[in-house]
Amino acid sequence: MSVKVKGFLKDVGGASRVTAARKNAIETASAVPDPKDPIRELADLLHPAKMEFIVESVRDTSPTAKVFRMKSADGHLPVFQAGQYVNFRLKIGESDLTRPYTISSAPCDARGKDGYIEVTIRRNRPYLVPDWFFENVRPGTVLQGNMPFGNFYYEPMRDSKNLVALAGGSGITPFHAMAREIAYGRMKDVRLTILYGSVHHSDIILGEELAAIERDCPNVKVVNILSGDDAWEGEKGFLTRELIEKYSGEDPTYLFCGPLAMFTMIDGFMKDMGITRRRFRRDVLNQPADPTKIPDWPQGNEQKTWKIRVLRGIDETVIDAAGSEPVAVALERAGIPVDTHCRCGECGYCRSKLLSGEIFVPEFGDGRRMMDKEFGWFHACVSYPVSDLSIKINIM
Repeated sequence: MSVKVKGFLKDVGGASRVTAARKNAIETASAVPDPKDPIRELADLLHPAKMEFIVESVRDTSPTAKVFRMKSADGHLPVFQAGQYVNFRLKIGESDLTRPYTISSAPCDARGKDGYIEVTIRRNRPYLVPDWFFENVRPGTVLQGNMPFGNFYYEPMRDSKNLVALAGGSGITPFHAMAREIAYGRMKDVRLTILYGSVHHSDIILGEELAAIERDCPNVKVVNILSGDDAWEGEKGFLTRELIEKYSGEDPTYLFCGPLAMFTMIDGFMKDMGITRRRFRRDVLNQPADPTKIPDWPQGNEQKTWKIRVLRGIDETVIDAAGSEPVAVALERAGIPVDTHCRCGECGYCRSKLLSGEIFVPEFGDGRRMMDKEFGWFHACVSYPVSDLSIKINIM
C-alpha cells in the first residue's frame, strides 16, 4: 500500500485551505435556511425515536410461550443485530410501562417490503406484561415502541467463530435469532452450539423451529437438556460444567441468557474453567420475581412499604412503594412515566438522582459509573427502596 504525498508545503498547509474553503462557503451561502439535515435523517432511520408495530400473527411455540410477528406501520424497520431487543411502550390500566423483549427473528427477516420482526414471550406464571400480551394482543393490534437496543450480539473483532450458547427458559430467544442468521449465511464461517436447559420436552420454547434449522444448517447444533422428563432420551439433569466442556470444541466464546439462578451457577463454572471475561458474555439479567433470592438482599425489606417523594421539574408527587419492587415499578404503578429500556441496570435510560434515603442495588445489576455512585445517581429499574426516599427523575 502506498500513500501519495502532495508535498511538504501543501500537506502542512491543509488546515489553512480548509479554513479558506469554509469562509468562502459562508460568504456565498444563501440567506434562506436549508432545513434539510442528512445526518439527522440517517440517524432517525437507524434509531427511530418512536415506532408503531402492527401485529400480523400470533402462534404458539410451546404450552407456555407465544410468538408475536409484527411489521412496522410505516414499512421501515431499522438495521439491527441478532441478539438485540425492541422496547415496547404500553398502557396497562393506569400504568405507563416500557418493557424490552429480544427480537427472536433474524435481521434478514426484517429486510424487504414484507420484512417483519418477532418476539417470543413466555407466561409460565402470573405476571403483568406477559399476561397482558397473551390476553390482549391479536392480529391487527398496534403497539408503540422503538428499536434496536442492546450489545448482546456476535462481534467478529472480539468473539471467536465457535459460539457456545448457554440458555435457560425464554433465554433461548437471542440464540434462535443467531441460528436463523447463520442459516441464512449472514454470519459466515460461524458455528453455533446451543446448550438449552428446560424441564420437559413438551415445553421447549422454539423447539420445532430450532430443530428445523439444525436439520438444514450444519453450522448450528442444538442440545436440549431436560431436568424433569424421565422419558427423554437425550441429555438429562441440569447444565453442568461437564456438559459444557463436552460440547465446547476449540477456542469457544460462551454466551449466556437465562434466569439469575442459572447465571450464578454458570458464572461459577466459567471461573473454575479459567474462561476470561472476553470469552464469556451474558445478556441482561432480569430481576427475579422473588427478590429474597437476590444475593445480599436486606432481610425483611420485602414486607415493608415506603414513601417516595418524586420531583419532576417543579412538580412533586408522593407515592407508596413496596420494599419488594424496584423504584421504576413503583413509579409505573403510580402512573408516573419513567424511561426504561433494558430493565436490568445496564443502559442508563432510567438514571435518576437520589436526594435522600437509602436504596439497595444488586451487584449483578449495578451498571452505574463510579462517579454516579459517588454523587448519588441510581438506575431506577434495579434499585429497591430500603427507607423513605426523595428522588428527582427526568420529565417525559
